[in-house]
Amino acid sequence: MHDQSKAYLYGIATVLLWSTVASAFKLSLRYLDYTQLLLYASIVSLFALVVILRLQGKIKVLFSYSSKQYLRSMLLGFLNPFLYYVVLLKAYDLLPAQEAQPLNYTWAITLALLSIPLLRQRISLKDIVAMLVSYSGVYVISTHGDVTGFHFSNPFGVGLALGSTLIWALYWIYNTSDDRDPVAGLCLNFLFGLPWVLVFCLLFSKDWGLPPRGLLGAAYVGLFEMGVTFVFWLNALKLSESTAKVGNLIFLSPFLSLVFIHFFVGEDIRTSTLVGLVLIVAGILIQQSKQRPPKPEDPASGGEKSPP
Repeated sequence: MHDQSKAYLYGIATVLLWSTVASAFKLSLRYLDYTQLLLYASIVSLFALVVILRLQGKIKVLFSYSSKQYLRSMLLGFLNPFLYYVVLLKAYDLLPAQEAQPLNYTWAITLALLSIPLLRQRISLKDIVAMLVSYSGVYVISTHGDVTGFHFSNPFGVGLALGSTLIWALYWIYNTSDDRDPVAGLCLNFLFGLPWVLVFCLLFSKDWGLPPRGLLGAAYVGLFEMGVTFVFWLNALKLSESTAKVGNLIFLSPFLSLVFIHFFVGEDIRTSTLVGLVLIVAGILIQQSKQRPPKPEDPASGGEKSPP
């Protein structure tokens, strides 16, 4: 099979799996609180990444880094998986999945905003238009289409969903300068982030239990939101002739996610959600249209995920 065909297969598999994650979050939260879901999913993800490194013959790489690089993993592990998923999963706990998922998708616009002070990038008129378009979509979703009533369905939940984009954008910026093996780096981030997750869970989780459906959901999230899918995406970028050929597949994810949310979670998808999501994606496309597509080997070309 041609490398580009393999790249498309990996890319499509990644998009399909990421598109199910919002549903998996919401279904799992019926049986586990958000702290327990994060703890169990993080353990599964760490185990999966170790297995992947073992199969790749790279397990020794975990012990080959400098103290400075391990300190970097402590910082990155605090941001992801700990802080990012605490905020994101609480947002899913408070909001319908059809609201939390599109709002979290605005991380690319948040990244553009943070790049101005942190990366000293200049803001252009196209950036401003993109932000206005995307955040108008956020407003439409958050008000359920009542754009003149200025009434938000759940202000705290909306704030958390948007706050998660800030955390992820920070993580993305700090992670792009990391020249370690990407799978090993992510594995170490989860290793150092797990103690934060465990302490938070012990402090704030009350009703402990091991419901089979909740554990199955946590395992699914750990494998296909945090772990294996990242490796699929890296392979898609590596095999593709250009990042753009597989990168654009990501824009299918939020729309497919709404289909899964409707059929698996049972939410009736509102017209305002569809309109708002179209505006969010349109803003991201406007913002990215001015950028030269990075090469597949560029750390900035892949990130680690497309938010659920």
